[in-house]
Amino acid sequence: MKYIMHFIKKLHKYSGAALYRNVFGMVSSSFLESIGVLLLVPLLGLIGLVSLDVGGGYFTWISDRLSQVSPMVALLIVLAIYVSATTLHNLIHRHVMIRNVAIQGQFGRQLRLDTYRELLQSDWPFFLRKRGSDLVNVLTLELARVLGAVNTSLQLLASVIFTVIQIGIAFWLSPLLTIFVLVCGGILALASNHFIKTSRRLGAQTSTNAQNYLAGITDQINGMKDIKSNTMEHARLEWMDDLTQSIFREQMAYIKLRMNSNLLYKTASILLIAGFIIACFALFKTQGVELLTITVIFARLWPRFTSIQSNLESLSSLIPSCRALMELKEECVQSAENVSVGLTTSNRLTITQHIECRKLSYKYNKADSQYNLKDISLYIKAHSTTAIAGASGAGKSTLIDLIMGLISPDKGQILIDGQAVTDNNLFAYRQTISYVSQDPFLFNTTIRENMELIVPGVTDEEIWQALMFASCDTFIKGLPNGLDTLIGDRGVRLSGGERQRLVLARAIIRKPSILVLDEATSSLDAENERNIQEAIDRLKGTMTIIIVAHRLSTLRGADQVYVLQNGELVEQGKFTQLAGDQEGYFGRSLHLQTESVVSSF
Repeated sequence: MKYIMHFIKKLHKYSGAALYRNVFGMVSSSFLESIGVLLLVPLLGLIGLVSLDVGGGYFTWISDRLSQVSPMVALLIVLAIYVSATTLHNLIHRHVMIRNVAIQGQFGRQLRLDTYRELLQSDWPFFLRKRGSDLVNVLTLELARVLGAVNTSLQLLASVIFTVIQIGIAFWLSPLLTIFVLVCGGILALASNHFIKTSRRLGAQTSTNAQNYLAGITDQINGMKDIKSNTMEHARLEWMDDLTQSIFREQMAYIKLRMNSNLLYKTASILLIAGFIIACFALFKTQGVELLTITVIFARLWPRFTSIQSNLESLSSLIPSCRALMELKEECVQSAENVSVGLTTSNRLTITQHIECRKLSYKYNKADSQYNLKDISLYIKAHSTTAIAGASGAGKSTLIDLIMGLISPDKGQILIDGQAVTDNNLFAYRQTISYVSQDPFLFNTTIRENMELIVPGVTDEEIWQALMFASCDTFIKGLPNGLDTLIGDRGVRLSGGERQRLVLARAIIRKPSILVLDEATSSLDAENERNIQEAIDRLKGTMTIIIVAHRLSTLRGADQVYVLQNGELVEQGKFTQLAGDQEGYFGRSLHLQTESVVSSF
């Protein structure tokens, strides 16, 4: 239960005095409800159904007091106390329930916000290790189950408070009978231990099924074109059939468990009440009025025992979700970047001279002795165009991630105008960078909002200037709603070339000092590639441009070219210099690519 207690402590820390006030309200409500029960016998006595004179105790004391006034006045007094206690109980109960929902709602909002903040503050290698659908699963389904566990815990607390008060009253009326019932309740708790353990196991299965379902559905929706074009519908349908069968079996096992536990509790309740009455009558010689009162109390008290057991089962089934969220938060904390994220654009670094990569080395698996990138030194002049070339797996993307500050080198450092990039200025440095990838990402909203997400408060005039610069203003003007056109998930309603140009416009509108183009034209046709290339050419001299490309012919306009192979820097120089060296990797690769293009015509 330590995982649930972790979030209960967070709720306590977040709610503070409000939680204590609600607990006090629960106690008061339970006490007032108990008063209503204790007034049952005096009411019956006043209307002549029972005799209150039973030789001492609470009932005789009530009888003596009521006998001093007329029956009508006595009845009015008892009814007035009963109505007042019941009304006050209902008012307090209403307030407590509303406050409980408010506390849980605010706590849920804060928990979601804190979790997402910790996720956003995690470093890039964290996201390389994690599957996106698993993160979505924890942030949605598992987090909702954690909030369910908190709600169940509060219900359990209310049940425990009510039960303790009822036990106290029962103990005051008859200690021996109360001990008898508590012993029976203890036996029931031991018998229900099996159900609690099974609930926890089924809860783990629920989390696993939810994780597999979300991961599979996400992958298949994203890959629906491949599924349709490769006729994989039947195989995917079989996967869904197997998974839904597993979910169904888990659901049936859980409902059988709940029904079995309910059957045990209800059967035990019947046997206990029967044995309780026999014990009262035969062993403890309880008087009729006292027997009636205690029977009423325990008839209401015993369901609370079963409610507590049921809540414990529910909490056990939710433990895996609490563990999953807690482990994710711990991973986020361990992977957190030590950067400040409250800076404004006015604080971003200005690059006036150069970017220097000094003897950079990096490996993804820290336990491995082999580096993915080894001893890389680059010198990139400000406002120049620098190209990074190499075969797949040569380390180009790793080097780009290092230059953008997404990952930190194991050895070496990056310097901006001679100043080392550290945790203190990393966020300011990133604010100077715009990134355009091979697979352009756009949010499922309008063109205007995609631009505003990058630069809040940007004007329409600035948007159109960027669109015109990226050669995409013409096709946007032809859309039904112009800038307010919804472009779909990842911009699916646009063509590949349109998406790429729009992402370039979004990068430009930020007015970066560094523009990184990572295979930005490799998947485009010749016309769209020319449009993108023309836009890039217009940017030369206004910002530092870093281009990563497989298609080496697109690097002709670069001021300098660096070539990577197996994680090492093997060539560097101007395009014409490297292209003329047929013995080098760059020259050979360019020659082969040129021959391939010629032979295709």
